[in-house]
Amino acid sequence: MPKIVDHQAHSQHLAQRAAGYFSDHGYAGTSMRAVAQHLGLSKSALYHYFPSKEDLFLACTKQVMGAFDADFVDPAASEQENLHRLTEALRQDFSREMVLIFDYLRGKTQNEIAQDEAMQVAMSAYRRVVTSIVGEKRAEAVLARLLGELMLDYFSGK
Repeated sequence: MPKIVDHQAHSQHLAQRAAGYFSDHGYAGTSMRAVAQHLGLSKSALYHYFPSKEDLFLACTKQVMGAFDADFVDPAASEQENLHRLTEALRQDFSREMVLIFDYLRGKTQNEIAQDEAMQVAMSAYRRVVTSIVGEKRAEAVLARLLGELMLDYFSGK
């Protein structure tokens, strides 16, 4: 009897595992062959689930950002406490994630970045969490401040 495989669940599992590979090796330093080897698959099996490196990166982004949700928000905590909790969570892997994002975006025009689905997924998740803390009216300004603060800390070696 043939093995029944839930292709969607399997592709999500592969994307979750591949996300770490992208973080470790960067976008340019990642090839489908290397990811397939890391995942213990043939390259053709990986292409069965993800027709291109861009498709794999998008799936990885969806997996990572899908786990990035409003769990940072404690209704009993103050806005400042919630923002601090969110900032500290982002700080954990900020440098690796920013290096990966800038590597991924290298050579793309502003229009291409604006249309990029992976970037839309990421920004939507960030905006959703910040909005749940400070409300829609202030979300964009607070997100800009938060990301700016993290970038300044990163550039300062903090």
